[in-house]
Amino acid sequence: MYLIKNLQYHFMKDLGLPALMRFSQRTKKRRPKKLDTCFGPPLTSTGRLKEIMTRHYLLSRYAEGARPVAWVTSGAPVELLRAFEFYTFYPENHGALCGAQKVGSELCEVAEGKGYSQDLCSYARIDLGVCFSGRTPVGKLPKPDLLFASNNICQTVVYWYKVLAYHWKVPLILFDTPYNFKDIADSDISYMVGQLEEMIPVLEEVSGKEFNYQRFQDVIRLAKEASLTWGEVLATMKARPAPMTIFDAFGHLAPIVSLRGLPVALNYYRVLLNELNDRVKKGIGAITDERKRLMWDNIAIWYKVRDLSNRFAERGMNFVAATYTNAWAETISYLDINHPFESLAKAYSLVILNNNLNHRFELMERLVKEYGVDGLVIHSARSCKPYSVGQYDIKRLLMDRLGVPSVVIEADIADSRVFSEEQTRTRLEAFFEAMEA
Repeated sequence: MYLIKNLQYHFMKDLGLPALMRFSQRTKKRRPKKLDTCFGPPLTSTGRLKEIMTRHYLLSRYAEGARPVAWVTSGAPVELLRAFEFYTFYPENHGALCGAQKVGSELCEVAEGKGYSQDLCSYARIDLGVCFSGRTPVGKLPKPDLLFASNNICQTVVYWYKVLAYHWKVPLILFDTPYNFKDIADSDISYMVGQLEEMIPVLEEVSGKEFNYQRFQDVIRLAKEASLTWGEVLATMKARPAPMTIFDAFGHLAPIVSLRGLPVALNYYRVLLNELNDRVKKGIGAITDERKRLMWDNIAIWYKVRDLSNRFAERGMNFVAATYTNAWAETISYLDINHPFESLAKAYSLVILNNNLNHRFELMERLVKEYGVDGLVIHSARSCKPYSVGQYDIKRLLMDRLGVPSVVIEADIADSRVFSEEQTRTRLEAFFEAMEA
Protein backbone atom coordinates (compact mmCIF):
# COMPACT_ATOMS: atom_id res chain seq x y z
CA MET A 1 0.00 0.00 0.00
CA TYR A 2 2.82 2.41 0.88
CA LEU A 3 4.48 1.83 -2.50
CA ILE A 4 1.24 2.62 -4.36
CA LYS A 5 0.61 5.74 -2.27
CA ASN A 6 4.19 6.90 -2.74
CA LEU A 7 4.04 6.43 -6.52
CA GLN A 8 0.72 8.27 -6.64
CA TYR A 9 2.11 11.14 -4.54
CA HIS A 10 5.19 11.61 -6.72
CA PHE A 11 3.18 11.30 -9.92
CA MET A 12 0.81 14.04 -8.79
CA LYS A 13 3.68 16.17 -7.46
CA ASP A 14 5.82 16.00 -10.60
CA LEU A 15 3.30 15.50 -13.40
CA GLY A 16 -0.37 15.37 -12.44
CA LEU A 17 -0.82 18.63 -10.55
CA PRO A 18 1.36 20.76 -12.89
CA ALA A 19 -0.65 19.47 -15.87
CA LEU A 20 -3.96 19.99 -14.06
CA MET A 21 -3.07 23.56 -13.13
CA ARG A 22 -1.92 24.38 -16.68
CA PHE A 23 -5.20 23.01 -18.04
CA SER A 24 -7.15 25.02 -15.46
CA GLN A 25 -5.35 28.21 -16.49
CA ARG A 26 -6.10 27.63 -20.17
CA THR A 27 -9.79 26.87 -19.66
CA LYS A 28 -10.47 29.55 -17.08
CA LYS A 29 -12.63 32.32 -18.44
CA ARG A 30 -10.70 35.52 -18.02
CA ARG A 31 -13.11 38.27 -17.21
CA PRO A 32 -11.76 41.78 -17.56
CA LYS A 33 -11.06 43.15 -14.11
CA LYS A 34 -12.59 46.42 -13.10
CA LEU A 35 -9.76 48.75 -12.25
CA ASP A 36 -10.31 50.60 -8.99
CA THR A 37 -8.99 54.12 -9.29
CA CYS A 38 -7.89 54.05 -5.63
CA PHE A 39 -5.28 51.37 -6.29
CA GLY A 40 -2.18 51.08 -8.41
CA PRO A 41 -1.57 48.10 -10.73
CA PRO A 42 -1.94 44.71 -8.99
CA LEU A 43 1.15 42.68 -8.14
CA THR A 44 1.89 40.10 -10.82
CA SER A 45 3.46 37.85 -8.13
CA THR A 46 -0.01 37.26 -6.72
CA GLY A 47 -0.70 34.81 -9.54
CA ARG A 48 2.35 32.78 -8.56
CA LEU A 49 1.29 32.88 -4.91
CA LYS A 50 -2.11 31.39 -5.77
CA GLU A 51 -0.43 28.62 -7.77
CA ILE A 52 1.92 27.74 -4.90
CA MET A 53 -0.77 27.60 -2.23
CA THR A 54 -3.29 25.80 -4.45
CA ARG A 55 -0.66 23.19 -5.23
CA HIS A 56 0.18 22.85 -1.52
CA TYR A 57 -3.43 22.12 -0.57
CA LEU A 58 -4.09 19.84 -3.55
CA LEU A 59 -0.91 17.83 -2.99
CA SER A 60 -1.77 17.38 0.69
CA ARG A 61 -4.62 15.10 -0.43
CA TYR A 62 -2.06 12.64 -1.77
CA ALA A 63 0.46 12.97 1.07
CA GLU A 64 -1.49 10.72 3.45
CA GLY A 65 0.10 7.29 3.40
CA ALA A 66 2.98 8.46 1.17
CA ARG A 67 4.68 10.97 3.45
CA PRO A 68 4.56 11.43 7.21
CA VAL A 69 2.01 14.19 7.79
CA ALA A 70 2.20 16.70 10.66
CA TRP A 71 -0.30 19.33 11.71
CA VAL A 72 1.71 22.25 13.07
CA THR A 73 1.03 25.48 14.98
CA SER A 74 2.32 28.66 13.34
CA GLY A 75 4.87 29.26 16.11
CA ALA A 76 6.39 25.77 16.23
CA PRO A 77 9.99 25.11 15.06
CA VAL A 78 8.99 23.36 11.85
CA GLU A 79 12.61 23.19 10.68
CA LEU A 80 13.10 20.08 12.82
CA LEU A 81 10.19 18.35 11.06
CA ARG A 82 11.56 19.27 7.64
CA ALA A 83 14.70 17.24 8.43
CA PHE A 84 12.43 14.16 8.52
CA GLU A 85 10.55 15.14 5.33
CA PHE A 86 7.17 15.63 7.00
CA TYR A 87 4.38 17.08 4.88
CA THR A 88 3.18 19.93 7.06
CA PHE A 89 -0.30 21.36 7.37
CA TYR A 90 -1.11 24.52 9.34
CA PRO A 91 -4.64 24.68 10.82
CA GLU A 92 -4.21 28.41 11.56
CA ASN A 93 -3.49 29.15 7.89
CA HIS A 94 -6.47 27.03 6.94
CA GLY A 95 -8.59 28.90 9.51
CA ALA A 96 -7.58 32.21 7.93
CA LEU A 97 -8.51 30.83 4.51
CA CYS A 98 -11.91 29.73 5.85
CA GLY A 99 -12.41 33.21 7.29
CA ALA A 100 -11.50 34.86 4.00
CA GLN A 101 -13.88 32.49 2.17
CA LYS A 102 -16.61 33.55 4.65
CA VAL A 103 -17.29 30.01 5.89
CA GLY A 104 -15.58 30.51 9.26
CA SER A 105 -18.78 31.17 11.22
CA GLU A 106 -20.49 28.11 9.76
CA LEU A 107 -17.61 25.84 10.82
CA CYS A 108 -17.42 27.49 14.24
CA GLU A 109 -21.08 26.62 14.75
CA VAL A 110 -20.29 22.94 14.13
CA ALA A 111 -17.77 22.97 17.00
CA GLU A 112 -20.18 24.93 19.20
CA GLY A 113 -22.80 22.28 18.51
CA LYS A 114 -20.40 19.78 20.09
CA GLY A 115 -20.17 21.90 23.24
CA TYR A 116 -17.22 24.18 22.53
CA SER A 117 -17.66 27.78 23.72
CA GLN A 118 -18.00 30.70 21.31
CA ASP A 119 -15.37 32.45 23.44
CA LEU A 120 -12.68 30.05 22.19
CA CYS A 121 -10.30 31.03 19.38
CA SER A 122 -12.15 30.90 16.07
CA TYR A 123 -9.17 29.16 14.43
CA ALA A 124 -9.58 26.35 16.97
CA ARG A 125 -13.35 26.20 16.49
CA ILE A 126 -12.98 26.17 12.70
CA ASP A 127 -10.41 23.39 12.91
CA LEU A 128 -12.58 21.30 15.22
CA GLY A 129 -15.60 22.04 13.03
CA VAL A 130 -13.72 20.69 10.02
CA CYS A 131 -12.69 17.56 11.93
CA PHE A 132 -16.26 16.88 13.10
CA SER A 133 -17.97 17.63 9.77
CA GLY A 134 -15.32 16.90 7.13
CA ARG A 135 -16.27 20.16 5.39
CA THR A 136 -13.56 22.51 4.13
CA PRO A 137 -13.29 24.96 1.21
CA VAL A 138 -10.14 23.14 0.04
CA GLY A 139 -11.95 19.84 -0.46
CA LYS A 140 -10.08 17.50 1.87
CA LEU A 141 -7.43 17.68 4.57
CA PRO A 142 -4.79 15.00 5.16
CA LYS A 143 -5.08 12.92 8.33
CA PRO A 144 -2.10 13.71 10.58
CA ASP A 145 0.44 11.15 11.76
CA LEU A 146 1.74 13.67 14.29
CA LEU A 147 0.66 16.92 15.97
CA PHE A 148 3.36 19.51 16.69
CA ALA A 149 2.51 22.52 18.84
CA SER A 150 4.28 25.31 20.68
CA ASN A 151 2.79 27.49 23.40
CA ASN A 152 4.88 30.51 22.37
CA ILE A 153 1.80 32.06 20.77
CA CYS A 154 -0.88 31.08 23.30
CA GLN A 155 -1.99 28.38 25.71
CA THR A 156 -5.11 27.64 23.68
CA VAL A 157 -3.10 25.62 21.15
CA VAL A 158 -2.08 23.18 23.89
CA TYR A 159 -5.68 22.19 24.69
CA TRP A 160 -6.80 22.53 21.07
CA TYR A 161 -4.10 20.07 19.96
CA LYS A 162 -4.90 17.73 22.84
CA VAL A 163 -8.43 17.50 21.46
CA LEU A 164 -7.00 16.83 17.99
CA ALA A 165 -4.70 14.13 19.40
CA TYR A 166 -7.70 12.43 21.00
CA HIS A 167 -9.78 12.80 17.82
CA TRP A 168 -7.13 11.48 15.45
CA LYS A 169 -5.48 9.04 17.90
CA VAL A 170 -1.99 10.30 17.04
CA PRO A 171 0.95 11.52 19.18
CA LEU A 172 1.30 15.16 20.19
CA ILE A 173 4.67 16.88 20.64
CA LEU A 174 4.64 20.12 22.60
CA PHE A 175 7.51 22.61 22.48
CA ASP A 176 7.26 24.50 25.77
CA THR A 177 8.78 27.99 25.68
CA PRO A 178 9.23 29.85 28.99
CA TYR A 179 7.66 33.31 28.85
CA ASN A 180 10.21 36.08 28.44
CA PHE A 181 9.46 38.58 31.23
CA LYS A 182 12.68 40.54 30.74
CA ASP A 183 15.76 38.76 29.36
CA ILE A 184 16.04 35.17 28.22
CA ALA A 185 18.13 33.06 30.61
CA ASP A 186 20.74 30.43 29.75
CA SER A 187 18.74 27.91 31.79
CA ASP A 188 15.72 28.60 29.54
CA ILE A 189 17.80 27.93 26.44
CA SER A 190 19.13 24.67 27.92
CA TYR A 191 15.58 23.61 28.83
CA MET A 192 14.34 24.20 25.27
CA VAL A 193 17.36 22.57 23.62
CA GLY A 194 16.76 19.49 25.76
CA GLN A 195 13.18 19.32 24.51
CA LEU A 196 14.24 19.57 20.87
CA GLU A 197 16.81 16.81 21.29
CA GLU A 198 14.26 14.56 23.02
CA MET A 199 11.89 14.98 20.07
CA ILE A 200 14.28 13.29 17.64
CA PRO A 201 13.58 9.63 18.60
CA VAL A 202 9.81 10.27 18.37
CA LEU A 203 10.17 11.92 14.97
CA GLU A 204 12.36 9.04 13.78
CA GLU A 205 9.74 6.53 14.87
CA VAL A 206 6.78 8.36 13.31
CA SER A 207 8.56 9.22 10.05
CA GLY A 208 10.54 5.99 9.69
CA LYS A 209 13.63 8.08 8.86
CA GLU A 210 16.88 8.62 10.74
CA PHE A 211 17.83 12.13 11.77
CA ASN A 212 20.10 13.73 9.16
CA TYR A 213 22.07 16.57 10.76
CA GLN A 214 23.29 17.92 7.41
CA ARG A 215 19.75 18.11 6.08
CA PHE A 216 18.67 19.82 9.29
CA GLN A 217 21.34 22.49 8.75
CA ASP A 218 20.26 22.94 5.13
CA VAL A 219 16.65 23.48 6.25
CA ILE A 220 17.79 26.04 8.85
CA ARG A 221 19.67 27.92 6.13
CA LEU A 222 16.68 27.93 3.78
CA ALA A 223 14.29 29.02 6.53
CA LYS A 224 16.56 31.86 7.58
CA GLU A 225 17.11 33.11 4.03
CA ALA A 226 13.39 32.99 3.25
CA SER A 227 12.47 34.84 6.45
CA LEU A 228 15.16 37.47 5.91
CA THR A 229 13.89 37.95 2.36
CA TRP A 230 10.37 38.30 3.75
CA GLY A 231 11.77 41.00 6.03
CA GLU A 232 13.20 42.77 2.97
CA VAL A 233 9.79 42.49 1.29
CA LEU A 234 8.19 44.27 4.25
CA ALA A 235 10.98 46.87 4.29
CA THR A 236 10.08 48.02 0.76
CA MET A 237 7.02 49.65 2.33
CA LYS A 238 9.30 52.23 3.92
CA ALA A 239 9.35 53.83 0.47
CA ARG A 240 6.94 56.65 -0.41
CA PRO A 241 4.65 55.69 -1.97
CA ALA A 242 4.73 52.15 -0.56
CA PRO A 243 4.71 49.53 -3.37
CA MET A 244 2.17 47.32 -1.60
CA THR A 245 -0.17 47.43 1.39
CA ILE A 246 -0.29 45.39 4.57
CA PHE A 247 -3.54 43.94 3.23
CA ASP A 248 -1.44 42.56 0.35
CA ALA A 249 1.15 41.32 2.83
CA PHE A 250 -1.50 39.42 4.80
CA GLY A 251 -1.95 37.23 1.72
CA HIS A 252 1.72 37.01 0.76
CA LEU A 253 2.49 35.83 4.30
CA ALA A 254 1.17 32.32 3.54
CA PRO A 255 4.39 30.71 2.21
CA ILE A 256 6.57 31.87 5.12
CA VAL A 257 4.09 30.25 7.51
CA SER A 258 3.21 27.06 5.62
CA LEU A 259 6.33 26.42 3.53
CA ARG A 260 9.15 27.82 5.66
CA GLY A 261 12.34 25.80 5.23
CA LEU A 262 11.49 24.69 1.66
CA PRO A 263 13.11 26.11 -1.51
CA VAL A 264 9.73 27.17 -2.93
CA ALA A 265 9.24 29.79 -0.18
CA LEU A 266 12.68 31.35 -0.67
CA ASN A 267 12.32 31.40 -4.45
CA TYR A 268 8.89 33.00 -4.23
CA TYR A 269 9.99 35.82 -1.95
CA ARG A 270 12.95 36.60 -4.17
CA VAL A 271 10.54 37.04 -7.09
CA LEU A 272 8.19 39.18 -4.99
CA LEU A 273 11.07 41.30 -3.68
CA ASN A 274 12.36 41.97 -7.20
CA GLU A 275 8.91 43.11 -8.31
CA LEU A 276 8.51 45.42 -5.31
CA ASN A 277 11.98 46.93 -5.72
CA ASP A 278 11.17 47.60 -9.36
CA ARG A 279 7.95 49.36 -8.33
CA VAL A 280 9.88 51.47 -5.82
CA LYS A 281 12.34 52.57 -8.52
CA LYS A 282 9.48 53.52 -10.83
CA GLY A 283 7.49 55.25 -8.08
CA ILE A 284 4.53 52.87 -8.43
CA GLY A 285 2.39 52.91 -5.30
CA ALA A 286 -0.07 50.36 -4.00
CA ILE A 287 -2.67 53.12 -3.83
CA THR A 288 -2.79 56.01 -6.25
CA ASP A 289 -2.91 58.84 -3.73
CA GLU A 290 -0.97 57.91 -0.58
CA ARG A 291 -1.48 60.81 1.82
CA LYS A 292 -1.43 59.03 5.18
CA ARG A 293 0.53 55.98 6.32
CA LEU A 294 -0.93 53.59 8.89
CA MET A 295 0.07 50.60 11.02
CA TRP A 296 -2.13 47.60 11.84
CA ASP A 297 -1.88 45.76 15.16
CA ASN A 298 -2.98 42.14 15.61
CA ILE A 299 -4.11 39.45 13.16
CA ALA A 300 -6.18 40.43 10.13
CA ILE A 301 -9.98 40.43 10.12
CA TRP A 302 -9.93 37.90 7.30
CA TYR A 303 -13.56 38.24 6.17
CA LYS A 304 -13.19 42.05 5.99
CA VAL A 305 -9.76 42.47 4.37
CA ARG A 306 -11.09 43.69 1.02
CA ASP A 307 -13.75 45.96 2.52
CA LEU A 308 -11.29 47.60 4.91
CA SER A 309 -8.66 47.92 2.20
CA ASN A 310 -11.11 49.83 0.00
CA ARG A 311 -12.42 51.96 2.85
CA PHE A 312 -8.97 53.27 3.79
CA ALA A 313 -7.64 53.58 0.22
CA GLU A 314 -10.58 55.82 -0.73
CA ARG A 315 -9.22 58.30 1.81
CA GLY A 316 -5.61 58.07 0.64
CA MET A 317 -4.59 55.97 3.64
CA ASN A 318 -2.19 53.08 3.15
CA PHE A 319 -1.18 50.48 5.74
CA VAL A 320 2.60 50.16 5.53
CA ALA A 321 3.46 48.19 8.70
CA ALA A 322 1.94 45.58 10.99
CA THR A 323 3.04 43.73 14.10
CA TYR A 324 1.53 40.52 12.71
CA THR A 325 3.40 40.34 9.40
CA ASN A 326 6.60 41.44 11.12
CA ALA A 327 6.49 38.43 13.45
CA TRP A 328 8.01 36.06 10.85
CA ALA A 329 10.99 38.32 10.28
CA GLU A 330 11.65 39.79 13.73
CA THR A 331 13.60 36.98 15.44
CA ILE A 332 14.82 34.92 12.50
CA SER A 333 18.29 36.50 12.61
CA TYR A 334 18.99 34.27 15.63
CA LEU A 335 19.03 31.16 13.43
CA ASP A 336 22.55 29.75 13.06
CA ILE A 337 23.39 26.57 11.16
CA ASN A 338 26.42 26.03 13.40
CA HIS A 339 24.25 26.04 16.54
CA PRO A 340 20.86 24.90 15.21
CA PHE A 341 19.21 23.78 18.44
CA GLU A 342 20.27 26.78 20.51
CA SER A 343 19.36 29.21 17.76
CA LEU A 344 15.93 27.61 17.25
CA ALA A 345 15.28 28.02 20.96
CA LYS A 346 16.07 31.73 20.78
CA ALA A 347 14.23 32.43 17.55
CA TYR A 348 11.01 30.75 18.67
CA SER A 349 10.95 31.85 22.30
CA LEU A 350 11.51 35.55 21.60
CA VAL A 351 8.54 36.03 19.27
CA ILE A 352 6.18 38.91 20.03
CA LEU A 353 3.49 36.88 21.82
CA ASN A 354 6.01 35.17 24.11
CA ASN A 355 7.60 38.48 25.06
CA ASN A 356 6.74 41.17 27.58
CA LEU A 357 4.49 44.14 26.83
CA ASN A 358 7.37 46.58 27.04
CA HIS A 359 9.01 44.72 24.16
CA ARG A 360 5.80 44.99 22.14
CA PHE A 361 5.53 48.71 22.83
CA GLU A 362 9.17 49.32 21.83
CA LEU A 363 8.66 47.27 18.65
CA MET A 364 5.60 49.30 17.69
CA GLU A 365 7.37 52.56 18.51
CA ARG A 366 10.26 51.53 16.24
CA LEU A 367 7.92 50.55 13.39
CA VAL A 368 6.11 53.89 13.67
CA LYS A 369 9.39 55.75 13.26
CA GLU A 370 10.96 53.54 10.58
CA TYR A 371 7.89 53.41 8.34
CA GLY A 372 6.76 57.00 8.85
CA VAL A 373 3.44 55.96 10.36
CA ASP A 374 0.81 58.68 10.83
CA GLY A 375 -1.90 56.61 12.53
CA LEU A 376 -2.57 53.25 14.19
CA VAL A 377 -5.48 50.83 13.76
CA ILE A 378 -5.75 48.27 16.54
CA HIS A 379 -7.76 45.10 16.04
CA SER A 380 -8.95 43.93 19.45
CA ALA A 381 -9.57 40.31 18.50
CA ARG A 382 -12.06 38.34 20.53
CA SER A 383 -10.34 35.12 19.48
CA CYS A 384 -6.76 36.08 20.24
CA LYS A 385 -6.65 37.28 23.83
CA PRO A 386 -2.82 37.07 24.21
CA TYR A 387 -2.43 39.37 21.20
CA SER A 388 -5.13 41.76 22.40
CA VAL A 389 -4.02 42.14 26.03
CA GLY A 390 -2.45 45.53 26.82
CA GLN A 391 -3.59 47.17 23.57
CA TYR A 392 -5.35 50.09 25.25
CA ASP A 393 -2.24 50.84 27.34
CA ILE A 394 -0.02 50.70 24.25
CA LYS A 395 -2.49 52.93 22.39
CA ARG A 396 -2.26 55.55 25.17
CA LEU A 397 1.54 55.35 25.41
CA LEU A 398 2.05 55.77 21.66
CA MET A 399 -0.26 58.77 21.68
CA ASP A 400 1.58 60.31 24.65
CA ARG A 401 5.07 59.55 23.31
CA LEU A 402 4.66 60.08 19.58
CA GLY A 403 1.27 61.78 19.18
CA VAL A 404 0.02 58.97 16.91
CA PRO A 405 -3.80 59.00 16.51
CA SER A 406 -5.34 55.54 16.86
CA VAL A 407 -8.59 53.62 16.76
CA VAL A 408 -9.64 50.24 18.17
CA ILE A 409 -11.79 47.89 16.09
CA GLU A 410 -13.44 45.13 18.12
CA ALA A 411 -13.91 42.04 15.98
CA ASP A 412 -12.70 38.49 15.44
CA ILE A 413 -10.12 36.99 13.13
CA ALA A 414 -12.42 34.51 11.34
CA ASP A 415 -15.88 34.50 12.95
CA SER A 416 -17.93 37.25 11.30
CA ARG A 417 -20.83 36.92 13.75
CA VAL A 418 -19.12 39.19 16.29
CA PHE A 419 -18.37 41.98 13.81
CA SER A 420 -20.52 45.10 14.20
CA GLU A 421 -20.63 47.08 10.96
CA GLU A 422 -22.31 50.06 12.59
CA GLN A 423 -19.89 50.28 15.53
CA THR A 424 -16.88 49.92 13.23
CA ARG A 425 -18.18 52.59 10.84
CA THR A 426 -18.75 55.03 13.71
CA ARG A 427 -15.27 54.52 15.15
CA LEU A 428 -13.56 54.75 11.78
CA GLU A 429 -15.38 57.96 10.83
CA ALA A 430 -14.12 59.56 14.05
CA PHE A 431 -10.61 58.27 13.28
CA PHE A 432 -10.72 59.64 9.71
CA GLU A 433 -11.73 63.05 11.02
CA ALA A 434 -8.83 63.05 13.48
CA MET A 435 -6.40 61.99 10.75
CA GLU A 436 -7.57 64.66 8.32
CA ALA A 437 -7.79 67.50 10.85
